[in-house]
Formats: sequence, structure tokens, C-alpha cells
Amino acid sequence: MDPRHSAQDVVRCDLCKENIVQSYCDICHVSLCNPCIGDHIFDGYHKHVIVPFQERKSTLVYPICKIHSKKTCKLQCKSCNVFLCVICSASHEHRDSDFIVLEDIYKTNKDGIEKDAEEIEKVIAPTYEEIRKDLIDQIARLDGEYEKITTVMSEEGEKWHKEVDKVINKMKNEITEIKEKHRTILEKHLNEIKQIESLIVENLSALQELEESNDVSVIVEYRPRIKEFRKLPAKVQVTLPSFSPKPINAEQFYEMVGSIKPLVSTTDEGGYKIKSPEALSKELLDIPEVINTFNTGYKEFLCVSFYSEEQIWTSARIKDIKCFRADGKLMETISTRSGKRPTDIAVTRAGDLVYCDFKLNNLNIMKDEKIEEIIRIQGWSPKTLCVTSSGDFLVSIHNNDKTQSKVVRYSGSTEKQTIQFDGEGDPLYSGIDKIKYITENRNHDICVADSEAGAVVVVNQDGKLRWRYTGPPSGAKENPFKPHGITTNSQSQILTADCYNHCIHILDQDGQFLHYIEDVKYPHGVCVDNLDNLYVAEYWTGNVKVIRYLK
Repeated sequence: MDPRHSAQDVVRCDLCKENIVQSYCDICHVSLCNPCIGDHIFDGYHKHVIVPFQERKSTLVYPICKIHSKKTCKLQCKSCNVFLCVICSASHEHRDSDFIVLEDIYKTNKDGIEKDAEEIEKVIAPTYEEIRKDLIDQIARLDGEYEKITTVMSEEGEKWHKEVDKVINKMKNEITEIKEKHRTILEKHLNEIKQIESLIVENLSALQELEESNDVSVIVEYRPRIKEFRKLPAKVQVTLPSFSPKPINAEQFYEMVGSIKPLVSTTDEGGYKIKSPEALSKELLDIPEVINTFNTGYKEFLCVSFYSEEQIWTSARIKDIKCFRADGKLMETISTRSGKRPTDIAVTRAGDLVYCDFKLNNLNIMKDEKIEEIIRIQGWSPKTLCVTSSGDFLVSIHNNDKTQSKVVRYSGSTEKQTIQFDGEGDPLYSGIDKIKYITENRNHDICVADSEAGAVVVVNQDGKLRWRYTGPPSGAKENPFKPHGITTNSQSQILTADCYNHCIHILDQDGQFLHYIEDVKYPHGVCVDNLDNLYVAEYWTGNVKVIRYLK
């Protein structure tokens, strides 16, 4: 076989097609052997940038100035967004303007492209794939589900002999028509999902090209569509009709045979949920690594709640609640209505901030930049909360004399469930008013970090005690186990902050200890992002530490 055409051959020079490549022109994107470099740059060395092949595409290609053709633009005017060379930046028109360094925008957008591509590949695309498979499965089951209905009708029809056969056939035809309507609705929705998936694939392909690009103009002009894809379509829910037989009455033949409930097709804006990334099992890192840190300015930092990289909410022992970007830039600050500190914060699936106000004994939500009360509690004080996968609120509260604690589930402002005692009638939680952080696991278990009791208390969704975790064996840590913040990840693992021992405990869903994360100082609030990275609120430093602990 000719080695030049072997699948195992090394990269060859784009000019001579013979020699092994050693260099690369970052301007022309041409692979070169050393002998061919001279031929390539013959038209002018300044037009080319030759780098070792291993460092290809490392040179930033800046746009050429439209006014000064021999200059490249490395700045952008903040006021008019025009790319500028050094001569333009000193001109009368831009002399008093503020400038942005294009390399800084390039690096920021490049990071954003990589993160967008990762989220689309690992989170959004698998979500749409799951939706598509579910719709295909629903359509595949249609014949079987509808056959069950027609079978019941047939059994009932046999009792009516010839007269009933006419009615039964008529009703079967109705069911067939409804089935086709049902199929049409689902297929229409399936086509919509496929179209969106196609756009996602196209966008991911474009992002992957951008990841390889070193064209500053293209990168700077990149406009992310990640928010568009992150917003899932309304879920179409179609209720199967049912057949209800009635006693035989020849005079009321049709009505007495039974009735068919009409096909019901609804759309639920919150029906679909972003799929947790990497649903397959992920192993714990032997040594977790801190991948990001930013300071909030807080002195006694309590809570952190992640919604997106542009919306990370934080709170402390002051009235101000701050929203940060992942790069640490402060985006927004709001104050509680009471002027007192919030005892806990959370974010709904729609991205709305919710906080507990113990002074007013209520829960508040911020919508359209306005704070609204959603729940007022009489005789009890709310301390912590979480938003469940169904959109309910789980709230940890204690009574006014500080002798009892319980967890209450609210749907909107309506109380749905109270969790206070175990199967023996004993209290599940300590009665003192110490904060008990709360979260819901992927299996719908309700997990409470009871600091005063020195335990993580886990009940199932019906409120029945599953297990208690009271920390490591005696002597394993210097101080007693006093859990504070608590969260869960896509693996249904539970992570809780051991503030006074400067570590995070990782447990499996059955309460078995798995690992420590120890590179933290006085950890308090915790949460995870869409990729399962852990966000830790350090009480005294005011830092948010972002830690990767899964492979």
C-alpha cells in the first residue's frame, strides 16, 4: 500500500504532499514541512505566522482595520462597538471613549463557547433525546392501550347480541378516530422535538467549529443560543379515553352500553425537566479539586443557590441578597422586605428567587423585580426551604416557644403534608430553633441537616423515616458532627457541610459514608450546578468555592 494513502500515515505537508509536517501557518491554516516554509512565505513574511505544528491555531487572528489596512484591530469601542486599531483609538472620534481589549472578549467568549457546547452535549441534547424516545414509546403503545379499551367494549357487546353489535361498531369507530387524533397530536409534538433537536445538532456543530477557530471576528461576534435551548418546550399531555359499561337497557341502547370520555390534550409548561447530566454512574475523585473561587463581600456567609452561571444567589447575616455570575461579577442586590436577614434562599425552576423571612413569618418570591409574599405561617417560624422536582416548597419550621420542629410541604400557598414524628410517635427533629437545612433527593427522599441533633435525617416522600447519619466514628474528627448546608447530586448522593471540622461529607442515598471533601474553611451553605460541581459558602471568608469531586 502506498504509505501516502495509509490510514495509519502521519500528517503530511499540504504543499509538497510528501514530507511529514513540522510547522503550521496560523494565518493561512496550512500544514508545512520545513523545506516548504520558504515557498509559503515567499509573498511576504509579514502576511504569515509560522508556528510548530503542535501549537497550531494558537495565534489570534485579529480583524484588519477598515481604515488603516496595514493595521489589525485589537480594541473595541465600548460606546459604538466598532473594532479599532491603535491609530483609530487615538483619533478625535474615539479619543475620549472607553475601550475593551478584544483578546479579553475572545477569552471570555471562548470559555462560554466551551461551556455551552458541554451543556448542550451533556445536558440539553440528552434531554431532547429522552423526550423523543418517550414520545416514540407512547406512540408505539397506542395500539396496545386502545386495544385494551376495544376488548372491554367487545366483551360488553357480546351481551347485547345483534342489536348491541351496531352500537359497539359505532363506538369502536369513535375510538379509532380518537386514537388517530391522539396519534396526530403526539406525532406533531414529536416532529417539533425532532426539529429542535436538529437545530441543537446544527448549533453544537457550529460551536465545535468555533472551539477550533482562532478567528477573533467570528468569536467576538458569537451570540449564544444556549438560553433558547435551555428553555424546554411545553409538554403535551394526552389523556386516554376510557370506556364505562352500563346495565343493559334496550330503550336507551347507546347510553346504557357505556360512555367514552373524550380525548384530553393539554400542555404543561413545566412538564419537561432538564435531564441530569451523565445519568450513568460517575466515580468520586480521590482528591477533589477547586476549579473556581470568588468572593461575595459577606462577613458571615450562609447560603448559596445555583440556577445558572449567570445567576448564583447568595445570602448572609445581613438583609442584602446578592446575585453573582460564575466569574464573580456582582449582577444584582436586593433587600428583604423586613430589613432582617433571610434565613434561607432557593430558586424555582423558572429562575425566581424565594427566601424565608423569620421576622415576618413568611416566604417571599421575587418576580419581575417585585417581591411578593407567597406563604404566611401562623404560630410557627420558617427557617429553611427547598424547591422540589414537582415545584412544591419544603419548609423547615419551628413553633414560637422553640420546642417543636417540623417539615411542611406547600403547593403554592396550600399546605399538603406535615412531617414531624417517626413511626413510634417520637420527634424526627430537634425542637430547638437552630437552622435545619433541607433538600430533596432524586428518589424524592427528604433530607434534613439537623445541626443541634448532630444528624442528617432522611425520610421518604411519605414522611416515613428511612435512616439517620450521625457522622464518622468517634475520634475520626476533632469536633462533634454538626451538619449545616445540605444538597444532592445526579447520583442521588447527599453532600452536607461539617462546618466545625472544615469538610463536606458525601453519603449515598442509603446513608452510607463515601468520601470527604476537605479543602474548605467553615463550610455553611452548599449546592450543585448542572454538571454536579459543588458550590460551597465559606462562613468567615465570604468565598464561594466551586469544587469538582466526580470523574
